Amino acid sequence: MNSVRLAPGVALVTVPGRGLAVRTPGGEFLKVATGEVRETDLRRRLHAPDGTPDGPAAASADGDGPSGGTDPALDALVAAFEGAGYATREPLGTGMLTGCQVLLLGDPVLVDPLMRCARDEGAEVGTITPDRLPRTARRSGGSGRTVVVWCLDGPVPPGLWDEADRLPGHSVAWLRCHREGDTAWLEPLAATTDDVTSAHVRLRRLAATAAHHELGAYWASLSAEGPGSGHSTASAALTAGLLMEDLVAWASGDRSARRRLRRVRVRRLTVSRHPVLPVPEVAPYPTSAPASALPVPTDPASAEPPRNASAPAMPTAPESGTPRSVPPESGTAVLPARESGTPAPASAASESDGPAPASIAPESDKPVPAVPAPEPASTTRAPASTVTGPPRSRAAVAAPRTAGRAPR
Repeated sequence: MNSVRLAPGVALVTVPGRGLAVRTPGGEFLKVATGEVRETDLRRRLHAPDGTPDGPAAASADGDGPSGGTDPALDALVAAFEGAGYATREPLGTGMLTGCQVLLLGDPVLVDPLMRCARDEGAEVGTITPDRLPRTARRSGGSGRTVVVWCLDGPVPPGLWDEADRLPGHSVAWLRCHREGDTAWLEPLAATTDDVTSAHVRLRRLAATAAHHELGAYWASLSAEGPGSGHSTASAALTAGLLMEDLVAWASGDRSARRRLRRVRVRRLTVSRHPVLPVPEVAPYPTSAPASALPVPTDPASAEPPRNASAPAMPTAPESGTPRSVPPESGTAVLPARESGTPAPASAASESDGPAPASIAPESDKPVPAVPAPEPASTTRAPASTVTGPPRSRAAVAAPRTAGRAPR
């Protein structure tokens, strides 16, 4: 069994005239009621230095060794320290990334400091090449303890991270960063298929800027940068520290950092954080047919009979009564009315392709009553009829005027 020791960041402080106190990792001071337990015995049990020799010989002189004691009050006090989180039995060499495998690739200015930090936290650190990513995904075995970190001191070439975006589907975590000019982008860690990938970040950034054409062209061309570009020693150390924050959160099971995009100004050494969400899958836009073409009905019962294209379209009469024809006004084309739900012919253009015909009433939520044609002076003219136009809206459409004098 491992011996008990103070947790990292915890200190025992002897306050003159007030006894023993505990300083927590957050900076708080708590008074310790030791009771009958001597302060020196408690320090020896917790391996807390007090400026005096603290070896096994000194501990055994009081009968209390580092691995146990004969005083029940001391055992209870040590157990209280463990219960409060101020003492631990973990070995001294244990870090936050112990048992994790961290595979690094990218530019040395960022990879080297991150490698040192990961090793200090107990991770098994190695390097990898892009062509080995698929094999690493297959060999991980779904353990969930392997992470690939890709660090670039420049923009991402088109398609470079496409293969790595598939790693979360194989239980391999995926963390990356890159730099564009004076800004380093630290993208959120992806550990499952529900997390944010690099493709999602690009789509979100394009949607958030009015210069999406220019930004897309910048990614595609990767124009040469001016002299002096790149990470400095300070900005590289800052970036490595922020990446370590994400790795520690991943190892501890904390998911709060998986929806966070960070921007680091490599000259000013400032950090800003922005929330980001994954982009859901959508159906691809059809590209085989023209955008203006509408589907042709396949049901013979609902399909319209063919008509002579050279003959003018004639309106139909209302639902009740004998069908009759009214000659359209010169220059006004009236299309035959269709039942609701019947699609337009394939040759019809979309609504946004051109202006509406003159005989179509404006769209409104209230129905417009049909206006009968005026009674002509001569009894030989056609009787009044009500004409409906193309189904642009639910409103009724006024009939075209017949030959004769317009109503006042």
